[in-house]
Amino acid sequence: MHIRLINPNTTASMTEKIGAAGARVAAAGTRVSATNPEAGPVSIESHFDEAISAVGVLEEIRRGETEGVDAYVIACFGDPGLLAARELTVAPVIGIAEAAFHLATLISTRFSVVTTLGRTCIIAEHLLQNYGFAHHCRKVRAAEIPVLDLEDDGACALDRIIDECRRAKAEDGIGAIVLGCGGMADLTDEIREAVGLPIVEGVTAAVKLAESLVSLRLGTSKYGDLAFPRQKPFTGRFDYLGR
Repeated sequence: MHIRLINPNTTASMTEKIGAAGARVAAAGTRVSATNPEAGPVSIESHFDEAISAVGVLEEIRRGETEGVDAYVIACFGDPGLLAARELTVAPVIGIAEAAFHLATLISTRFSVVTTLGRTCIIAEHLLQNYGFAHHCRKVRAAEIPVLDLEDDGACALDRIIDECRRAKAEDGIGAIVLGCGGMADLTDEIREAVGLPIVEGVTAAVKLAESLVSLRLGTSKYGDLAFPRQKPFTGRFDYLGR
């Protein structure tokens, strides 16, 4: 089984970290590879960043299809390009926010999300509504750290995330916390030990769900709106998509 983790931003150190986190939890015999687009934002912290990064995600899906990948994980908490990616393949495609929300509801009746910047909280709230998990989530909280601080100032960023998680535990009436950024994939154990709650991290959650779907021979349905896109010409710099 080959699972491809796609980091939608172009920061290679984060891609490496995401790949290592996925490989740690994968079953024996599962191959985990991690990639990122060649072009796009170095971090994803806005609707604009997500829109630009989605094209790179789709290009990585197309590349994976030529390599025989069995399942894909979109390793950004905004799940950019998720439904479009599912149109391009029969293989399962899982977003890390969707995966984390699902698993959090299996171990607690209420959870909170701790993410990076306050401006991205609304993106997580939109996903909770769209995926049907809004009534399970008490609050989306921000540690107010730029995403790249997770790479450049890891110890300080970790302290701020732990502080926000402790506030969530004390104030929100929850049983679990969801980490709201793929760049937090290597922090789960330290946060769990410091906070004393189950900590659900989306990259690792998505890898295990992907393994389950492949093992059960459940792929993306090609009946209805997730059927392959209709062939048509594309113009300008997207000409290659029409071939």
